[in-house]
Amino acid sequence: MNISAAKPWLATYAANNIPAEINPDVYPSVNHMLDAAMKKFADKPAFNCFGQSLRYADVDRLSRNFAAWLQGKGVKKGDRIAVMMPNLLAFPIAFLGIIRAGAAQANVNPLYTPRELEHQLKDSGCETIVIFSGVTATLAEIIARTKVKNVVTVDLGDGSALAIPSPAVDARLSGTTKFADALEAGAKLPYAPVSMSGQDLLFLQYTGGTTGLSKGAALNHRNLVANVEQFRAFVPDFLREGQEVVVTALPLYHIFALMVNFLTYFSVGAENWLVPNPREFDKFIDVMKAARPTVFTGVNTLFAGLTMHPRTKEIDFSRLHLGAGGGTAVVAAVSDKWKAITGAHIKEGYGLSETSPVVSFNPASVQDFSGTTGLPLPSTDIILLDAEDRLVGIGESGEVCVKGPQVMNGYWQQPEANKAAFTADGYFRTGDIGMFDEKGFLKIVDRKKDMIIVSGFNVYPNEVEAVATALEGVAECACVGAPDEKTGEAVRLFVVKAPGATITDEDVIAHCRKEMTAYKVPKFVRFVDNLPKTGVGKILRKDLRGTD
Repeated sequence: MNISAAKPWLATYAANNIPAEINPDVYPSVNHMLDAAMKKFADKPAFNCFGQSLRYADVDRLSRNFAAWLQGKGVKKGDRIAVMMPNLLAFPIAFLGIIRAGAAQANVNPLYTPRELEHQLKDSGCETIVIFSGVTATLAEIIARTKVKNVVTVDLGDGSALAIPSPAVDARLSGTTKFADALEAGAKLPYAPVSMSGQDLLFLQYTGGTTGLSKGAALNHRNLVANVEQFRAFVPDFLREGQEVVVTALPLYHIFALMVNFLTYFSVGAENWLVPNPREFDKFIDVMKAARPTVFTGVNTLFAGLTMHPRTKEIDFSRLHLGAGGGTAVVAAVSDKWKAITGAHIKEGYGLSETSPVVSFNPASVQDFSGTTGLPLPSTDIILLDAEDRLVGIGESGEVCVKGPQVMNGYWQQPEANKAAFTADGYFRTGDIGMFDEKGFLKIVDRKKDMIIVSGFNVYPNEVEAVATALEGVAECACVGAPDEKTGEAVRLFVVKAPGATITDEDVIAHCRKEMTAYKVPKFVRFVDNLPKTGVGKILRKDLRGTD
């Protein structure tokens, strides 16, 4: 099969007025793209949180001050700075300050354990961290073993005039700087603009590794400019300049919300309502009521939670014209319930940390729930390969391999992993199994990798197994995903006890909870006499799936 014959989506593009290509170099960097937005929409509201609003001009001024403070601390082009906080006004200010200082942002889940944080800080080589005060105890545990020397602590109301009572900074940390103080000091300091190009590092987005340690997907400015342009070209009707109102309940440290909710909608002058903790459902619904969003993004569990909540009927969805789902498969029943409430189905997309993230999305013309992840975005080429790396035909399944300007150059300092991650001709191997229909719609049917997706978050069995086997009494174990109505999948662990061990499932779960963030912790633990293995001793996780 020739490669051009494997692009059935091009005819569907033509029928829907979707351009086949975009210009990934329309802006030299993300800095240029966001600077343009801050000037064009200066007087418009940019972010809202805890009832406090920031205009685009406010974000411009405050981020400039933070950039000046960082430069005063010796931060230079190419440095990596960790950001570990929930969705607060300080997040966009910090990010824009970081990139205006020429640095790159390493995104950290604020729920990470000391072990997870230590690896990420060491691997990225961060010397500065911007961290929510409520999770500073995690940093205090491990900071002595890292290169971190600048700790900037964030309170809930930072960036606004509201002083919200916030958790105290852990007493074990000394010499920290309050974010508000950094902004105030930076206002008095000179700022030296930094020349940035598309090839400069923008994000280190950590994702699972085969060794149980996560790898940083190194995303550059061009990757993110490209993905924003691809999304804008694909669904222009959902990106009306200066008119959109988006509610961001997904965490901004996750690449989905970071690219779609923040970068894309900021670039068109949207008003963005930040939800620090969507698990506090009543407060979340209060935000939805106040915002009356035109755009809402979520994972299946978030949509499901909203459809089942008795107060959702209080939300005015009359302005909503896009409900976008990703991170994990959207379930048809949830989309049906969403349509009954809002009048429109959830539009599903597909992406990965390594692809900035969006690879495919359902076009505006698709009114029903398609059960697919849509068409490849413009300038994106997808091929499906069988186990022998041969192209498969329409309706046949194969590994989804992606080439496009949104695909990372590679993992941070991982040459061996990079060799395995790409085909000889430069396609990124996603590890997902998909198939195309005759119109070019991509359906994800399985995963080649053993990755488990819990509420849209990736869980890598190697990491869970590495943590669990460190518990005395565990001889060996194997981790698989199990279907779960609430979270899509749940982590299930099969454990072989060491001779004479008396450990219980509660012991295993408690140990894992100390070492890993909550979504990675096994929900079920089953003790077995032995694990299925190949002739060379490799554990056969596939043989454990579906077993009792």
